[in-house]
Amino acid sequence: MAQILLLHSAYGLRPAVTAAADRLRAAGHTVHVPDLYDGEVFEDIEAGLAYHEQVGTDELLRRAIGAAAPLLTPGTRLVYAGFSLGGALAQNLALADEHALGLLLLHGTSDVRDEAVAEIPVQLHVAEPDPFETEDWLNAWYLRMRKAGAEVEVHRYRGAGHLFTDPELADYDEEASDAAWAASLAFLSELDS
Repeated sequence: MAQILLLHSAYGLRPAVTAAADRLRAAGHTVHVPDLYDGEVFEDIEAGLAYHEQVGTDELLRRAIGAAAPLLTPGTRLVYAGFSLGGALAQNLALADEHALGLLLLHGTSDVRDEAVAEIPVQLHVAEPDPFETEDWLNAWYLRMRKAGAEVEVHRYRGAGHLFTDPELADYDEEASDAAWAASLAFLSELDS
């Protein structure tokens, strides 16, 4: 089965992230879930984003790289995955790892440099509309990822909130969450075969 590095959102390492890791483990995958916030967890997005700003994206990326480094042994191919901000970080790691097996993005993306090469399968799950992932942004992101060589599959969930897979948040949408997890597990199964 796949070896997955799963990165949390701006809320921190919430129970929904550990539950997601358990769901993936139950499907037979090995999942690593680093705490990029050093134990800080937030109940609202404003506080989580304020902490993100305080720490800085570069530092969070450094912490994510530090979490991935011990996993990158010869012959190991990681699937990078993340929720919202964690998805953005996972995307950056995957684009820098020429041996990446795949990229699973839940609720978030990151900018793609023009010179990026990403010949990997990518699956994105995003609310529609999403205040953090606008239509124009997603269209440009999709085109840049395709130009980089990625095989991109986008799943949109009309009417769901931004972090619709977290049952403890107001964004939660059970139907969208169930559909996203079913597609994600199928994607991971294909990567592993």
